[in-house]
Amino acid sequence: MQNKITVVVDYLNKVTTRCTYNAAAAALGITPQALKKLLGDRRPETSWLVNSGTEEPAGYTDEEKHPALYRTKRIIKSAEVLTRNLDL
Repeated sequence: MQNKITVVVDYLNKVTTRCTYNAAAAALGITPQALKKLLGDRRPETSWLVNSGTEEPAGYTDEEKHPALYRTKRIIKSAEVLTRNLDL
């Protein structure tokens, strides 16, 4: 599972696009809460995963957010889109 999470995080960093916890969790077949636990410590690389309501990474300080986090308004909100892009 950790390998698949790494694939998702690496992809989001490569395309510098936010993705909701719900979409990523559904694509991985786990709950959003489990995903948050598996991500470990808050760091810029994981800040691409955001709350669907606030469109912000949950609980992250400004220092923990990726510098390019707001470069686009586009947010991946669908597990189908994420899995198609990743071929999970």
